Amino acid sequence: MQLDSFSSLIDKYQVFFFDAFGVLKNYKGLIPGVVDTFAYLRQQQKQLYILTNDASRSPQQLAESYWKLGMSDVTPDMIISSGMLAREYLQLKVNHGTVAYLGTENSAHYIESAGLKTLSISELTLENISEINALVLLDDEGFDWNTDINKAVNLLRRRNIPAIVANTDATYPVSKNRLAIAIGSIADMLESIVGKQFIRFGKPDAQLFMFAYERVQEQTPTISKRDILMVGDTLRSDISGGNKFGLDTVLVLSGNTAPSEAEIRILATGIIPTYICESIVL
Repeated sequence: MQLDSFSSLIDKYQVFFFDAFGVLKNYKGLIPGVVDTFAYLRQQQKQLYILTNDASRSPQQLAESYWKLGMSDVTPDMIISSGMLAREYLQLKVNHGTVAYLGTENSAHYIESAGLKTLSISELTLENISEINALVLLDDEGFDWNTDINKAVNLLRRRNIPAIVANTDATYPVSKNRLAIAIGSIADMLESIVGKQFIRFGKPDAQLFMFAYERVQEQTPTISKRDILMVGDTLRSDISGGNKFGLDTVLVLSGNTAPSEAEIRILATGIIPTYICESIVL
């Protein structure tokens, strides 16, 4: 398995799409060296975007979380969240009534910024659901897993409304050897129980990449897909999604894919990155 240095790739591309967890940060905080990498890329006038399935907070709040870790080069306009796609769908398809949600108050930003009234599933009463016109699954926190997931099941059984999944991640790491269930897994469970197909946004689906690509072209219309590099740590979401969208991709071994497992996983999945790097550290 050939490893490339990330520094050798910089001159080949004008735009860099970064996954967040496993590329820029992990359960400990920022991955050492990424602050210097971002600063260097900014000096080289590269366009940088963070493509994330994290719909737990607004782009402003996500950017602030990087600032608190000492990464001041991240700005809110760099954040492309799957929650932004959910908001766009709601603006187009749900133009009145109330939207119920699973998640925190911060995650409800994406519904409220679509100009819609929100109601946490924890505040919902099944005796009065006639005004609920959509259910959005945003985050795995902010509700009681027993009571409120049962409410969500019964809401979807009794109301023929769209169920929108703004974060398709099944799990997320909370330590080196421990995972937690993410909202994508809850969506899988609810979908199988109620027998309805949910509307999903986030990597590896093309919508997030298209949204980011349109943002790039608004800034620089001459940029093509050949000028963009997708950087991720997960074959089935970051690399598969980037490949399908027609981007060059680099698998970094600083997160979900361990160096000892990378070659086996690539052979097993058939998902082939353009490059493999230990990390984005220069």
